[in-house]
Amino acid sequence: MRLKTLLTTIAASAVSVAMAGSVAAQEYTFKLHHMLGAQAPAQTNMLEPWAKQVEENSGGRVKIEIFPAMTLGGTPPELVQQARDGVVDIIWTVNGYTPGQFPRTEVFELPGVYLNDISAANKAMYDMFDDYLAEDYKGLEVMWLHVHAGQAIMSVDTEIRSPDDMSGMKVRIPSRTGGWVIEALGASPLAMPVPEVPAALSKKVVEATFLPWEIIPPLKLQNQIEYFIEGANETRFGTTTFQVSMNQAKWDSLPDDIKAAFKDASGRDWWDEVGNVWRAGDDFGIKMAEDAGKTHVMLNEDETAAFITALEPVQDRWIEEVTAKGIDGAGLVQTAKDMIAENTDK
Repeated sequence: MRLKTLLTTIAASAVSVAMAGSVAAQEYTFKLHHMLGAQAPAQTNMLEPWAKQVEENSGGRVKIEIFPAMTLGGTPPELVQQARDGVVDIIWTVNGYTPGQFPRTEVFELPGVYLNDISAANKAMYDMFDDYLAEDYKGLEVMWLHVHAGQAIMSVDTEIRSPDDMSGMKVRIPSRTGGWVIEALGASPLAMPVPEVPAALSKKVVEATFLPWEIIPPLKLQNQIEYFIEGANETRFGTTTFQVSMNQAKWDSLPDDIKAAFKDASGRDWWDEVGNVWRAGDDFGIKMAEDAGKTHVMLNEDETAAFITALEPVQDRWIEEVTAKGIDGAGLVQTAKDMIAENTDK
């Protein structure tokens, strides 16, 4: 009996020592704050795997705690400033929630620049970052940038097949470039973060929204939307840019080996893989809508071309605005198109 008790005590002590060692090994803890729920694909399929990889790369010295749904306070448009001020360590957010702060990166949101290839756009941003985009991110250390599958049209009860069909509609937008898209189509834009969309639809504040399919499951949009509309060959009408970034001072305080743990988890291959994650999420979302009996409208080539033509002024408007701020807008548009084309199907 004494031997059994002794062995039990030794075993318990060993477990305690092991647990204490594990806790001690986590020398660096980071808070990652974002706006969507804990079950959103952005967290489960992107943020969590990335955080786990960083932790593994660090040999257990890093712990990343994820706080979804703005649980640390504030609103989605405040996330960038929370990171810059060091209120949180890391953020995942929509660039367009803080209009005008990331003007160079906006080029990837433009219709006609982004069409349908998420991974190609992500890799193009990676390849262009140092020389073309980094100026946008003062006070932040970018882990990665990405886009989603692009702005498709979700209409409550109107089947839309031409720009004229949108005339006079009230449509939710995610960013100022999205607002320009809606204005070019003759509709009225209303800006709001994505968590507010279901309430806006149910109260008839908006009649349609521009979003990718991946957001259908977490917001249960199949319960409020009848028509899900995209162009031929999955063509979309622009997209949204996102960032995962760390407070610059926090980053600068880290030793080189911990920095390497983050950078090794955030390389070009990861930017590519994020594209695959969002494509899979998009496919899953539209299937859910179809399974619910909703109408998935895929425009033909001529209908798609009519939208692209109607949206050409958006590029011109963007070029004029950023050029006035000393940015080579026309050069950025051409470089982004060239880099996306270079990375397509690679």
